[in-house]
Amino acid sequence: MTVRGILHRRGPNGGRYGWKRLAGDCSGGVIAALIALPYGLAMASLMGLPPVLGVFTSILTAPVIALAGRNPVLIGGTASATVPFIALAARQHGLGGAALLCLLASLAMIAFAVLRLGRYITRVPQAVVSGFSCGIGAMMLVSQLDIILGVSSPLTRAAGSTISQFVAVTHHLMETRMVPLVLGLMVIVAASLSARFSHRLPAPLIGVALAILMARFFGWREKEVGFLSPGLPPLATLSVGLPQILALLPSAVALAFVSSVNILITSRVVEHFRGRHKRMKPSDADRELRAYGLANLCASAFGAPLSVGIPARSLAVVRCGGTTPVANLFHAVVLLAILRLGSGFVAHIPIPALAGVTAWMGLCLLDWSAWRRLPKMARVDAAAFLATVVSVLTVNAVLAVAIGCSLYAVHALWVRYARPPLEQAFDEPSST
Repeated sequence: MTVRGILHRRGPNGGRYGWKRLAGDCSGGVIAALIALPYGLAMASLMGLPPVLGVFTSILTAPVIALAGRNPVLIGGTASATVPFIALAARQHGLGGAALLCLLASLAMIAFAVLRLGRYITRVPQAVVSGFSCGIGAMMLVSQLDIILGVSSPLTRAAGSTISQFVAVTHHLMETRMVPLVLGLMVIVAASLSARFSHRLPAPLIGVALAILMARFFGWREKEVGFLSPGLPPLATLSVGLPQILALLPSAVALAFVSSVNILITSRVVEHFRGRHKRMKPSDADRELRAYGLANLCASAFGAPLSVGIPARSLAVVRCGGTTPVANLFHAVVLLAILRLGSGFVAHIPIPALAGVTAWMGLCLLDWSAWRRLPKMARVDAAAFLATVVSVLTVNAVLAVAIGCSLYAVHALWVRYARPPLEQAFDEPSST
């Protein structure tokens, strides 16, 4: 299928693709790339891989996702949920083992799609999806506090859960430095005001530009993005044998499952913020997994980590008015340009400014309307929403979804077997 065909088929309200939509896609792609850069570098480093591979994950997978995926503004990239699996494989089997793990996980994702397993993940209740969104937003906000406050250290980054990281940061509050705090807050405030004026404006980009100007004007020196190697990474050297495959296969299936949950739940979160609250079609869920599986085959061939849906980048595209796969393609093009021009203007972007972008996206994901509706929700919906939020912050995102959904199972069993017969009779509709 051609890009032209996708644009006409996926354009909202059946309209033509014009300059206005192109501007929204391009500005959203730029912001998504600016968010992807520090995340990709950090995640790959945590995995024990060359940092630039975390950026090439987005570059290599975006074209396939844009052409074959179901959600036009679901932007993929390296995510924290995949770190434990790939880091263990890299530590035990080296870079070739990590690449083999990602290759097997990609094949497993394609198998999930062929077996039509993706459609069952789409049955997650809306309250759990909203709780997942809020939890991820809070996690993103907390993850950037140490950089914005200027107290980043191995101890704050080594904290296990988001709550632990927040506690670790609070212990260093007296060491807060003014320059990174001003830069980070400037991005957040400028982005918030710009978005309030118009959702079509590239709000975070405006904030970053102002932060760069202020840093240059006052001569502030903070850690910057720096030079990045522009060359395409070499093909991964795989030691493929039956013992290696059998050793990595359980972890690969688990990694594929975790990635599949993240992809489909994030897709629903993005659709929620686009104002589309209907559940995706069963075939769409399987198609999304197939697209990401094929895309990740491309990434794993070069030893790059797995790509999954990233809420921050996807929401950036939505906020800037992006509506088509062009935003995904442009986000990859901008990342490639950043690598090619790493010693130029972009290389001097202060890291606290990029942290401010991520923190602002986290605030957007907190879904304040859901919190306002909380007192009016059914008790099981409210409990599932809160349990999911808390679990994302204390355990991990995948287990949080399982905990939220399990409350509905417990509620169904209680209604069926444990409630007093008289109370059940009152809940049944009258036959008169």
